[in-house]
Amino acid sequence: MNSNKIQKEAHDLILQQVADYCDQFHNKKVYEKGDRISYASRVYDKEEMVNLVDSALEFWLTAGRYTDQFERDFAKYLGVRYCSLVNSGSSANLVAFMALTSPLLKERAIKPGDEVITVAAGFPTTVAPVIQYGAIPVFVDVTIPQYNLDVDQLEAALSDKTKAVMAAHTLGNPFDLQAVKAFCEKHNLWLIEDNCDALGSKYTLNGEEKFTGTIGDIGTSSFYPPHHMTMGEGGAVYTNDPLLNKIIKSFRDWGRDCSCPSGKDNLCGHRFDRQYGELPLGYDHKYVYSHFGYNLKATDMQAAIGVAQLKKFPSFVEKRRHNFDRLKSGIWGLEDKIILPEPAPNSMPSWFGFLITCKERVERQRVVQYIEGHGVQTRMLFAGNLIKHPCFDEMRKTGDGYRVVGTLTNTDRIMNDTFWVGVYPGMTDEMIDYMAQTIIEAVNAAV
Repeated sequence: MNSNKIQKEAHDLILQQVADYCDQFHNKKVYEKGDRISYASRVYDKEEMVNLVDSALEFWLTAGRYTDQFERDFAKYLGVRYCSLVNSGSSANLVAFMALTSPLLKERAIKPGDEVITVAAGFPTTVAPVIQYGAIPVFVDVTIPQYNLDVDQLEAALSDKTKAVMAAHTLGNPFDLQAVKAFCEKHNLWLIEDNCDALGSKYTLNGEEKFTGTIGDIGTSSFYPPHHMTMGEGGAVYTNDPLLNKIIKSFRDWGRDCSCPSGKDNLCGHRFDRQYGELPLGYDHKYVYSHFGYNLKATDMQAAIGVAQLKKFPSFVEKRRHNFDRLKSGIWGLEDKIILPEPAPNSMPSWFGFLITCKERVERQRVVQYIEGHGVQTRMLFAGNLIKHPCFDEMRKTGDGYRVVGTLTNTDRIMNDTFWVGVYPGMTDEMIDYMAQTIIEAVNAAV
């Protein structure tokens, strides 16, 4: 028998056995009252597992055909020209920011000491690349109940050193893209949308509905297990700008100047005949570096999972919206004790979680302890107020390295009074209803 035929038959048999294994041993647990309800979890079936094993059998391991497919499919879904897969959402934010430091951007390049407007009420890796590079984060307050940057403070945050705005759409709720986009255009600033918690959210700008992450200059996503879709680890950086795309791929891939993918050489036809810097004429373009970059590629096995997840993704978004609406309806009537979340105007959020802020006579700690004690997992709004954390100790002592606009009053309130629960697509109506009843009991007991 032909060896290729034998190999294909063995390959197909393995994948069929993997599919059967997944059907028999995964996703079999049915929720029963009393089971712990986590704030997030993976939602998958045999398609993800078959893709994963298919990639493993190929044993290419690094970025390959599944990566290429995912980048194409994800860009098409979002309606953008370019997508680069990376190994995490934090890496996506790092690459997105560092792209704006490239000398290829000339006078618009961010340099050490330049300022980037952002918020302290969020996840640290939105801000970390700014600080690590030596730029200055300028923190503005956020609004409640949208939990996004207060656009009324943007002009006060502006200085002659401001080069960009970099902020997240909080738990799926878009920030005021109309105001932020107009501000950036007015002052010739870059806009990075940290879309890691908002994949699938939509915003209507000038009568056109677009996905968040695609309205600014660069968008980022995370595929960590709790997020809207997963690869285990993984992230993406996307843009419509061909120069930014070139820079993004360079920073992701060691800082190299060459754009040939792994395993391919001389696609441009000029591998050995050009001059770069002070290198000898004709130096191998595969080893010419235009940036001080990183190796932040994902593996093809991760991408294989992502290809399968993306096919299911629209249904994930719809289920998140359903769960959010059901939970909100279930705890309606507590408005005298808690603040319920509200979507931003002109938006259709793909909710990552359900934020609750306790009012003055309700103690958050008691509410959270009751909810956790009754089997429902909770989370804070990440850092709460990032500048209060130990990583800012030295900067607070010296007063250098960051700037604050105003008092961050709402940021501090979130740190003290806010928590959230999940609405991930694996939750059933029974689970949502139990969470609603538990929250009602917790709030009433804490008064």
